[in-house]
Amino acid sequence: HERQWGTVCDDHWDLRDVAVACRELGCGAARSAPGAGHFGMGSGPIWLDDVNCTGMEAALSSCSSKGWGKSNCNHGEDAGVVCAGNGWWAAGREPSLRLVNGSNRCSGRLEVRHHSQWGAVCDHDWSILEATVVCRELGCGAVASAYGAAHFGQGSGPVWLDRVRCNGSEAALAECVAQPWGANECTHGQDAGVVCAGNVLPRLRLVGGLNECSGRVEVFYANKWGTICDDNWDLQDAAVVCRVLGCGAAALAPGSARFGWGSGPIWLDNVGCSGQETDFFQCPAKMWGIHNCHHGEDAGVVCGGERWDGGKGPLG
Repeated sequence: HERQWGTVCDDHWDLRDVAVACRELGCGAARSAPGAGHFGMGSGPIWLDDVNCTGMEAALSSCSSKGWGKSNCNHGEDAGVVCAGNGWWAAGREPSLRLVNGSNRCSGRLEVRHHSQWGAVCDHDWSILEATVVCRELGCGAVASAYGAAHFGQGSGPVWLDRVRCNGSEAALAECVAQPWGANECTHGQDAGVVCAGNVLPRLRLVGGLNECSGRVEVFYANKWGTICDDNWDLQDAAVVCRVLGCGAAALAPGSARFGWGSGPIWLDNVGCSGQETDFFQCPAKMWGIHNCHHGEDAGVVCGGERWDGGKGPLG
């Protein structure tokens, strides 16, 4: 928080809080919620106290607490977490699903293991809900896209699953409804695929500025970096970007490609943040990739109280 690492106090710390931390980190299910500096005493600020999650939040920062920096604790009360780890490696078991032929382990054609043989999943009824469960089970963060029609190339061997239907909250694909193993009328031209946001790839960045807290706003979606159109872009939107990136308050929200033209897709248009969101992707906007813009309208941000003089540099 505020570009500084700090700890969490163990007051009221429990498995519901740990469940959120494990989910956010892509580390599988919660195992235990140790307190009392179990993993050693931290240093720096104690950022959170009296954390109270329902267990369903996407991020720890979405849970209720006393507020940033407000605590009655010392580092002997630092909270800890033990997660089960990426589900399919837990307890030394062989993986039961994988993504292949993508750009990294968190994208590609979905394959599942049955009777010691890898096979594909048919794209009938395949949607973002099923892909969400795959990303969660693989410890790959949030889902970005769900593909069909062998987007990542045709597999070989059996088509193991068809008509998979998840509600999106399952911990593993095996918990979803599907046809019996091997029962399908599909070809490998219908192989399902998934792109996850990944647990090592950022979803938001600033490019082309003087430092990491100023520049053209770029977002990561469907395995590609793209820009944001400046239609309706204002300080409320910039405030959320700066907060998420730990860059302090927003100073300016320049448009018209102030930090240079981007390349690739223009992912978002008509972004309308209230300024209070804790996650930029909570802000309303047009659907991904839907816009009437060109890169000469790329949106930018200047955080940290800097004033910008039209591209010549920060003003004191």
